[in-house]
Amino acid sequence: MSVSSLEDVLQSADSVVDLLRSRGGWVGFPNVPDEHTHWIEEQRAWAETVSFADQSHHMVDLRVEGPDAIELFSHLAVNDFSGFEPGTAKQLVLANPEGYLIGDGILLNLDRREFVLVGPPQGPNWVQYHVETGDYDVRTERAETSGVRDGPPTNYRYQLQGPEAVALMDEVTDGPLPDLGFFHFDDVSIDGREVTLLRHGMAGEAGFEFWGPWADAEAIRSTILDAGAERGIRQLGARSYGSSAVVSGWVGMPLPAVYDSEAMADYREWLGPHSLEAHYSIAGSLDSDDVTDYYVTPVELGYDRLIDFDHDFVGKEALAAEATDPSRRLVTLEWDDADVVDTFASLFADGPSKKFLDLPVPWRSASHHDAVLDGDERVGMSTWAAYTYNERTVISLAVVDSDHAERGTELSLRWGEPAGRRNPAVERHAQTDISTTVAPVPYTTDNR
Repeated sequence: MSVSSLEDVLQSADSVVDLLRSRGGWVGFPNVPDEHTHWIEEQRAWAETVSFADQSHHMVDLRVEGPDAIELFSHLAVNDFSGFEPGTAKQLVLANPEGYLIGDGILLNLDRREFVLVGPPQGPNWVQYHVETGDYDVRTERAETSGVRDGPPTNYRYQLQGPEAVALMDEVTDGPLPDLGFFHFDDVSIDGREVTLLRHGMAGEAGFEFWGPWADAEAIRSTILDAGAERGIRQLGARSYGSSAVVSGWVGMPLPAVYDSEAMADYREWLGPHSLEAHYSIAGSLDSDDVTDYYVTPVELGYDRLIDFDHDFVGKEALAAEATDPSRRLVTLEWDDADVVDTFASLFADGPSKKFLDLPVPWRSASHHDAVLDGDERVGMSTWAAYTYNERTVISLAVVDSDHAERGTELSLRWGEPAGRRNPAVERHAQTDISTTVAPVPYTTDNR
């Protein structure tokens, strides 16, 4: 059988869910070491001093230019585009016709006809599909991730965050540091090299993302690290950087809602067999044969605050119906310390051990799905988890039934793969239930 599309890949399998579970581990941050020093010290840096992250390799940059660019994004995204001016950015949220999430990313408005979408491939893929199949007067230019691209990136992309981030950036810029509002950007100069600076922040701390041509990457990195040495700067490895998303309340890499429904058939035919969607992997205790049980919606992820129902966009009807009475809400689950310790203790006892909990992030798939329970009743789904040294606990982000989303609600999380459906990157183990308590999103105080 000739395989030329995602649809061909899915047709070759008896079960979409079994296919997604059959894949191995996940490398989310190519060309970034797991640790530069130690992940605990790296986590401490964003809370105590300043941290430096290299985002140059794991995201797609999709440049869209032309008179219909804003019309394209307005048609596809849930967002409000009124008042979206050059020099500002927004979190772009994309849904399929049934209202399930395709993906999200950061959209930069360079001028009224030129935009750049930065993020994982799912969003840029969906946008590019509509460029090629729709009637939009736009041109696109795409810079791929290092996982599929030959050669270096077009641009470096770095991030500073932490209590010392603003002071450090003020020190290294050649002129006065612009007084940027959140998600505003401007050009500055560092050692005579032009740098674009976006006011941003992760893990609840103030910070910046900044980028420029790859030829300047090492010089800019050295300048930042040298200037930050006395401030205790730490470079974030993949393990610490990955954990920051959970603390911030951002669900990274949810399963894109492309694997079912006739409405998405043409898109599956358009997506190639080497696309990220054709190689996605899932893991976790949630056990269902229906792939839609692994999907989430923008409303469930808390993006309802971004939805503008005063314009037409893909998925509007479904999301409007959901928004009137949301059935699930995003929460942080704080895991019981004693139950977490018991998972490690099982490694030193006779009999089957419990599923190993990698610290700080137990990645074994692109997208993770654990069943959340109230007694024997399933009331939600937990996604990526992370241990945070700054708060000395394990947390995860979960979508749970709205009547179980109140802070302080006690629930349990089933930890471990379902029998007969173990992801091949996961060791043999026995399932266990871990007590959890509903906590806010984001988990920590937002100091951005």
